[in-house]
Amino acid sequence: MNTQSTVRLANKTLSQVPKSIVVPTYDRSKLKSGIVHVGVGGFHRSHEAFYTDAYIQQSGDLDWGICGVGLRDSDRKMQAILEAQDYLYTLIVKHPNGSIENQVIGCLTGFMLGCDEPNAVIQKMADAETKIVSLTITEGGYNFNPATNEFDFSNPDVIHDLANPLEPRLVFGFLAAALKLRMERGLPAFTVQSCDNIQHNGDVTRKMLLAYCHKVDSELAKWIDAHVQFPNAMVDRITPATTEKDVAYLQDQFGISDQWPVTCEPFHQWIIEDKFSLGRPQWQTVGAQFVDDVTPYENMKIRLLNAGHSVLGILGSIHGFGTIDESMQDAVFSQFLQLFMDSEVTPILPEVSGIDLTQYKQTLLERFANPNIKDSLSRICSESSSKLATFLLPTLVENLQRNGDIQCASLVLAAWCYYSDKGVDRFGNSLNIIDAMSERLHNTAAQTANNADAFLRLTSIFGKLIENQRFLKAYQGYVEAIYNDTNVKNHMQLMLMMRR
Repeated sequence: MNTQSTVRLANKTLSQVPKSIVVPTYDRSKLKSGIVHVGVGGFHRSHEAFYTDAYIQQSGDLDWGICGVGLRDSDRKMQAILEAQDYLYTLIVKHPNGSIENQVIGCLTGFMLGCDEPNAVIQKMADAETKIVSLTITEGGYNFNPATNEFDFSNPDVIHDLANPLEPRLVFGFLAAALKLRMERGLPAFTVQSCDNIQHNGDVTRKMLLAYCHKVDSELAKWIDAHVQFPNAMVDRITPATTEKDVAYLQDQFGISDQWPVTCEPFHQWIIEDKFSLGRPQWQTVGAQFVDDVTPYENMKIRLLNAGHSVLGILGSIHGFGTIDESMQDAVFSQFLQLFMDSEVTPILPEVSGIDLTQYKQTLLERFANPNIKDSLSRICSESSSKLATFLLPTLVENLQRNGDIQCASLVLAAWCYYSDKGVDRFGNSLNIIDAMSERLHNTAAQTANNADAFLRLTSIFGKLIENQRFLKAYQGYVEAIYNDTNVKNHMQLMLMMRR
């Protein structure tokens, strides 16, 4: 334990940070905000900000600082903490062998709250200094109906934004207002860069923004279509929610007071299509990879890693596990995940240039099992209505079309029905369910006792899956099994035995 007096992380105290912790050596006072980022959560700070900080540190190019933006009142706490720390924070990288690397990230230049000062955020995005507006707004933030893939104009926030274009609530209202100012001022368009786990995230962002803008201003929609780039990208780094233990670790070991550090795994990957409207940082010099087409890479990652997380998350939650690594320590769960990846995902994945798929899957298993990354299943399962529709259902649908294997995915969806209906694990302990659709999910799943396929009638998620008899038979069988025996491990084990 470090017995020295506490150092509160700030610009003036960087020189007091222990030498074992890497700190920025560039002049932060001269940073320009070339990037405005919406959604400053843990993942952004372990990923895009990490890459950007490394690039600035290596190159001395000070044009690419990041001004953070939060759109909701829930962002207020992080804004206040980061402001008090001069927008510095510590990245705690935990290796499977127990070793830890710590570094202070310095590329954040500010943090604005759109819910307080929407016009200030719009003006910041519209400023000539801004060249990229990037996003980590979670799957649900893109406001599309997963069954139709169309923009949801019934959202009350969208209705508000259309009536109040200068006081928007959703990101598309802010982007539209800022790009309209750029157009009117004769300024070049900025790039809109999604950093979310959505297949073709750039294309989705473009489609949603244009749908919104066609309702707002048809001339603006035409200008955006002609001038704004939306590069697709695949992002990857497991980043659990920050805990009090992470804060205490820095305090106890180094005498540093950082009220919102970020913990992550050592692995990181960023594969980006090189399509930018107004320049970009040379992220490739610090590990990012630029490609012509990101599709095969994102397909691989979303259907293996992200879907794999949901598989372990839903089943593990019902079984009574708390974290991903705890699930992986159980041989039945790790073998079930391997079966899902090998029998349902791998057969439908196209070849990925430069990737050994067998090695990639083995690396995933090792990453999930990292005992020092305590990624909670409640975080993994948060917004499952969006995640399962994005990560798991496309694989299931494609296997139905190809007459492929659907058993693992069917079991997971049946377990999700039970999870949404009962809200408890097999021991009766309450589950922390975080989902914008949680009430609707519960009310629909609760009808399962009288109708085994009731949950599937949520067409905004499942589309027409209920009409597929092969899937319906498998799903109903697993629903009956789980409701009769809540020990999902028994059903997983039976499936594994049948494959041997």
